[in-house]
Amino acid sequence: MSKTFIDNFGNADKKIFTAFAHGRMDVMGGIADYSGSLVLQMPIAEKTTVSIRKREDNLLIIKSIGEENLSFKVSIDEIKSIPVGNYALAQKLFTHHKWASYIVGCVILLMWEKKIDFTGFEILVESNIPIGKGVSSSAALEVATLKVFTEYFNITFSGTELPTLAQKVENHIVQAPCGLMDQLTSYFGKPNHLLPITCQPDILHDLLPIPEDVYFMGIDSGVKHSVAGNAYGKVRTAAFMGYSILANLQGIDTKNIKNIPRNELPQKGYLTNLKIPYFKFNFGKSLPISMKGQDFIDQYGEIIDDVTTINPSEIYPIMASSKHAIFENLRINRFKINFKNLDKNLLKVTACKSMGSFMTDSHQSYTDCGLGSEKTDELVRMAKSKVLQGIQGARITGGGSGGTVCMMCVGEKGKQAVRDIWNEYQEKNQIEVKLFG
Repeated sequence: MSKTFIDNFGNADKKIFTAFAHGRMDVMGGIADYSGSLVLQMPIAEKTTVSIRKREDNLLIIKSIGEENLSFKVSIDEIKSIPVGNYALAQKLFTHHKWASYIVGCVILLMWEKKIDFTGFEILVESNIPIGKGVSSSAALEVATLKVFTEYFNITFSGTELPTLAQKVENHIVQAPCGLMDQLTSYFGKPNHLLPITCQPDILHDLLPIPEDVYFMGIDSGVKHSVAGNAYGKVRTAAFMGYSILANLQGIDTKNIKNIPRNELPQKGYLTNLKIPYFKFNFGKSLPISMKGQDFIDQYGEIIDDVTTINPSEIYPIMASSKHAIFENLRINRFKINFKNLDKNLLKVTACKSMGSFMTDSHQSYTDCGLGSEKTDELVRMAKSKVLQGIQGARITGGGSGGTVCMMCVGEKGKQAVRDIWNEYQEKNQIEVKLFG
C-alpha cells in the first residue's frame, strides 16, 4: 500500500497509517433492522483500505482508486468554519462530490464529537467492494476511515461507539437513511461466522461459526441499489408510520411522539417487539394498506424516525412495510434456531429446508413492500431450480431494489451450482457481475 500511496502522492518523510474494513453479506435481516429486528450478517472477503499521511498545510486531499479514479480537495479551515451540528451546511461541501462525504464526514464528526484538532492530510482510498450492490461499500469506507484516524490520533472508542459514529456520518452527512447493522458487521464481523445483532439499536450476540460444508454466496444482479433512493426511504417511512398508528391505538399521543422517550413507548418503540398473535388479534385489520402522507400527518402527526420525513403527496405502503418487519423478525429467529442444528446430522436436512423457506419468504416480503426487482427475482428462480444440486435458499439482500442475491448452499456440489447460475446469468444477460464467496 505504501508504494501505491507514494505513486499517488509522492515521497515524503512522514509515516503512512493504514486501516481496512470488509463489506458484508446480508444473510437475513435487511430492511427489518431499523424496526429493531434480529439480523444475521457476515463479512465478505472484499474490503476497503484507507491510508493517510500528514501534510504541513491545512488541506485534505483525497484520492480514491476503485471502480473510478476520483479526487477531492477541501480546506480544514473551511470545515472548521461550519458550526458544530450544522449538518445542512456540511452537506453543501459535497454538492458535486457525494463520494467524498463518506470520508470528510468522518473528519467532521471526529472534530465535533471527539474534539480532534485536524490539520492537513493526504488520504488514499483503495477498494474492491463494488458500489451499489448491497454489500455495504459505504459502511466499509466509513469504518476504515474512522479506524485509521483512531490509530493516528490514538482515540479511544468504547463498545459500539465507532460503528455508531460511522452510521451517523451516513445518516446526517451523506443523507442515506441506513440502519446500523452494516457498520456493526464491518467492524465486529469475523470471517466464516454469522454475526447476530438485535438492532435495538446495537445488541451484539455471540458469533455463530458457519459449518465447513455450508456456504453463503452472493451473486450481483447487475442492478445498482441505493439506500438513499426513493423506494427504500418510502418503505422505511411507511414502517415508522405503521408504528405510529399502532402506538396511537395503544393510547399514545402520536402528534407529540418524538418528545416521548423511546423506552416509555409501547414495545419500546420497535415494531418487531410486537408478538405476532397480539398483532393479528388487536391490530391486524387496523393498519391501512396504504396512506397518503398528508392524511397521515393530519390524523396521526409524527413518526419517531429522525432520518426520514413524510412527503405529504406520497402514497405509503403501510401494511406491507409494517408486516415485513414483524414477520421478518420471526423468520430470522427461526432461521437462527435451525442454523444451530446444521451440525447435527439427524436434523440437518430438515434445518436446511426450513432455512431455505425462510429466505424465500423474506424475498417475497421485499417484493410485497415494493423493494423487489426483475433481475433479483430471476436469480432467485434460478436458485430454486437447483435445490437438488445443493442450493437451499436465496433472497434479495440489504435495501432491495436490485443489488445482490444471497444463496445458501451445501457442499462442493452446492457451491458449483451457484457458480453455474452465475455463469448462466452472465451469459443470458450479456453482462459481467460479481460472485461473492
